[in-house]
Amino acid sequence: MEPLLEVRDLKKTFDVAPGPMGGKHLKLKAVDGLSFNLREGETLGLVGESGCGKSTTGKLILKLLEADSGEVRFRGRDILSLSQRKMRPLRREIQMIFQDPYSSLNPRMRVGDIVGEPLRIHGLAQGGAIREEVIRLLSTVGLSAEHYDRYPHEFSGGQRQRIGIARALAVKPRLIVADEPVSALDLSIQAQVVNLLQDIQQEFQLTYIFIAHDLSVIEHISDRVAVMYLGRIVELAGAEDLYLEPRHPYTEALLNAVPVPDPTLRRTRIPLKGEVPSPIFPPPGCHFHPRCPYAREICSRADPPLEDKGGQHFAACHFSSEVGRYRKS
Repeated sequence: MEPLLEVRDLKKTFDVAPGPMGGKHLKLKAVDGLSFNLREGETLGLVGESGCGKSTTGKLILKLLEADSGEVRFRGRDILSLSQRKMRPLRREIQMIFQDPYSSLNPRMRVGDIVGEPLRIHGLAQGGAIREEVIRLLSTVGLSAEHYDRYPHEFSGGQRQRIGIARALAVKPRLIVADEPVSALDLSIQAQVVNLLQDIQQEFQLTYIFIAHDLSVIEHISDRVAVMYLGRIVELAGAEDLYLEPRHPYTEALLNAVPVPDPTLRRTRIPLKGEVPSPIFPPPGCHFHPRCPYAREICSRADPPLEDKGGQHFAACHFSSEVGRYRKS
């Protein structure tokens, strides 16, 4: 069965202007050769520290940013080569839920106009049919008809995110890129929104790319998880396999840092060194080697490829078979 989405060797760099004292322009590698597939109906979690390139990846897939090179094939069609005019019909099938429920909604538009705008743009409804469809969408996300004529400032953060979800659903997409959709919300509201996303995935047969830095949220909603570090995927596996047996030291360290709500359980801390390197000057070889407790001489010379370590569990590590010795010691 052909994947719904195929990403191949996707790259994006940004120019960094010199400081006030002058100097040369530099290149920041935000996305550095990403490759993955996404099956229809699947949820792929994209996780990593801030600045690793997660959100940039999502915007490249939607062509909100222009990639430097690579391929993004949606239903077999390379969308990176399409003009804006040819891309417009595809925007019905690929939608985005944005991170900030405050800045992603136009404060001067009523909720009915915000959710109904995609219907008008794509010619999916007219006149009174728009109002009927918008009220149905609001009901789907847990809001009511009385919210139709209100402005965004009259809603809480969780309600605003529900409005953003209704707007994304309006054009009946097949793929939704959710860019940290719960990170700006209170914990109790996060659970409600995640459960809503799962419910509408079943109802509308949706496929998700779910971007987050919260590993517990990713574990709850994802079928597979891709871990990013400095613009690259360093591990890709089924959610259960990745959480039980990580094969990359960075993933192991991330999981080890998740708080456990039981004071009787103790963990062996993974001895990570230093800070995340600058994506302007990434380390040679494996980008993670300066901080890695398993690193050896080869790690500073040879960049490990993302390889199947068995059972469709991919990792970019020369010594993936040793990962876990700190947890088991």
